Amino acid sequence: VLCCKTRAEPTKGRSGEMSRTVVPLPGEYVWYDPALRGEFDIPVGAQVMAVTTDSLVFRTGEGEDVSLPLVDAETRLKSMHQNSIEGVDDMINLHDVHEAGIIRNLRVRFARDEIYTYTGTILVAMNPNKRMSIYGLEHVQRYRAAKLTDQSPHIYAIANAAHSKMVKTKSDQCIITSGESGAGKTESTKLILQFLAAQSGKHSWIEQQILDANPVLEAFGNAKTVRNYNSSRFGKYIDIHFDESGAIQGAKVEQYLLEKSRVVTQNENELNYHVFYCMLAGLSENELATLHLLPHAEEYQYLTEGSCPPLVSLHTQEEWQGICRAMKVLMFTEDEMQNVRSLLAAILHIGNLRFRALEISGLDASEIISQDTCRIAADLLQVDEGGLKQWFTYRSTSAHRETSVSPLSVKQAEDVRDAFAKGIYSHLFQWINEKINWSIHRPEVCCERF
Repeated sequence: VLCCKTRAEPTKGRSGEMSRTVVPLPGEYVWYDPALRGEFDIPVGAQVMAVTTDSLVFRTGEGEDVSLPLVDAETRLKSMHQNSIEGVDDMINLHDVHEAGIIRNLRVRFARDEIYTYTGTILVAMNPNKRMSIYGLEHVQRYRAAKLTDQSPHIYAIANAAHSKMVKTKSDQCIITSGESGAGKTESTKLILQFLAAQSGKHSWIEQQILDANPVLEAFGNAKTVRNYNSSRFGKYIDIHFDESGAIQGAKVEQYLLEKSRVVTQNENELNYHVFYCMLAGLSENELATLHLLPHAEEYQYLTEGSCPPLVSLHTQEEWQGICRAMKVLMFTEDEMQNVRSLLAAILHIGNLRFRALEISGLDASEIISQDTCRIAADLLQVDEGGLKQWFTYRSTSAHRETSVSPLSVKQAEDVRDAFAKGIYSHLFQWINEKINWSIHRPEVCCERF
């Protein structure tokens, strides 16, 4: 039971008699319960700043000063336990076990740049949105042979605990990374992979390939959203294979639920997938000319739907070169990489196709206005230009061994255009994932899996 220093203040009860209310002293910490609370409002931690004859003033964790009549202190304030004041690294040890206590504990630790907190074997990670010097080789060494509770909470400790149990019990282990957009799932996954790759003490080629799979998948599957500049727009499951000693022998990546709609439209202040902007920033003048591209993203409809400029810090020539290097490590050939560039360029040109309304035999119809753009797209896709035009502006229906062809309106043609672009990108992303697995998956190796 927490004992606080208090003082008694005389107040008048309903009968007019004097009663005594116990109130906290200045400097003490309390839980303040607002009188009117919304659905998601909870009590907040606060420090008493001053006490007068009829009220007290306290400051919340957000820095807001609140004045409270003494008569309400008994029902609106509760004492705060010492470990809620200082914060604990494992919330199982919290005395004030309620939502407000959990949130305050995370806030207190986050203010000290302690972004990791345990709840038993669960690690809660707070995204600092800045670089922190807690992921170097010395930290890998510190957590490599340590038990989960021997060191301060860290993502490396979780990775080490799973790896150690796998080696000891010869059984599969699983780490689940979950959270809302911007919580840091992508970065946490990369840190786990980096730690596991360092476990063997030697840097092998397969480990480098597994690490290089991340920037490639991020380039094609991540994008800026209103909440996160590098948000994964697809789900993935990574199966890592180890030998008897615990060294990585291979891996397999399964991807699912790619957000295909982002290819053709984005919400306000959001962007398309990183790879488009990186490609425009990174290709040489000759390479751009070969693909009939301009280096400015605002020239392409699919890249400007969200009315948001590219990320200067991320969409750079260096970033594109890093993507290309990673693809080479993953055994993409020059011809394959050129085909990837051609497909990406074709999608941008398809997005710039415009249609004009016509009437054919009393039916709404359309035709392509931007003939040159259609020709370029057909060349990049290595398909017949006439067939591509026909596909965009007419619909074929087969029934009873007969095929009828009817024209499409402008709106229908635009829908077909966008569906075609989404289909190309979806199949491209799936092929890239399969190519990565071809490089890093070693099904012939008999090994324990994690």
